[in-house]
Amino acid sequence: MSWDPELAAALPALPDLHIADLDVARARVRDLAARAPAPPPGAVVEDTVPGPGGPVRVLVAPPPGPVTTTVPGLLVLHGGGFVMGSADMSAALAADLAAALGALVVVPDYRLAPEHPYPAALDDCAAALDWLAARPEVDPARVALHGMSAGGGLAAALTLRVRDHGGPAVCFQVLDAPEVDDRLDTPSMRAFTDTPLWSRPDAELSWRHYLRGHGGAVPVYAAPARATDLAGLPPAYVVVYENDPLRDEGLAYAGGLLAAGVSVELHLFPGTFHRSVILAGAAVSQRQAAETVAVLRGGLRPREQ
Repeated sequence: MSWDPELAAALPALPDLHIADLDVARARVRDLAARAPAPPPGAVVEDTVPGPGGPVRVLVAPPPGPVTTTVPGLLVLHGGGFVMGSADMSAALAADLAAALGALVVVPDYRLAPEHPYPAALDDCAAALDWLAARPEVDPARVALHGMSAGGGLAAALTLRVRDHGGPAVCFQVLDAPEVDDRLDTPSMRAFTDTPLWSRPDAELSWRHYLRGHGGAVPVYAAPARATDLAGLPPAYVVVYENDPLRDEGLAYAGGLLAAGVSVELHLFPGTFHRSVILAGAAVSQRQAAETVAVLRGGLRPREQ
């Protein structure tokens, strides 16, 4: 494997966040160490939205300053392999994006497998999207999704569900290392069995829990890589990491979107690994963070501009 020098130097100090060798409860406790720094005081508030499984806790980051006109809305979906993580992991990111984009940013604390397998997480994300798009200060024509890892899979699934079954229009989607393919048969998934922060054994357990109790064919809203029709989906910015089991399914999904006539910007960051952006001081991580803000700013631009 080819490593970015700054990332390689930090590898020995990385927390062990693999889930495959532990039960989920212990993995969730360990995952607390990976949470992002707390946002500035007052930058993020808690709320709840009605969902099909009961109230969904959300974190809300409003744009800075008084709102005198409608603003864009951004739904941020955290990662964690469908079994770990929480909205709190993305609180600082939400505050940063709200300030940089002048947007209202919402992060749902969606339900986790195995206690709540598919479609619980997707239902909760859909409920949060409905709530965000209906906010009076939000321009419903400028609502975007930003998902990381399992959150990227949920973002891709949510765009498919909205297209097929209705819901608030999504104008743009950021799919950051999206987890979209339960078949686990890409070259990168076969090759990367012992990579930092995510590996094939983690993916196997993730999908086993997420699809628990689901018999028959796997729906495209669970594993979007199974979709054969990607036409009519919103423009996308797809990020993949060179040394990541999820790399090739992200590349394939981006290619499928392009083949279906969807506008896609695709960036493979060299020398990186899954979630290596948590090493925020590395130049490659800073470059990715700046690029994400830039593409979201363009994706959320009013249509007349």
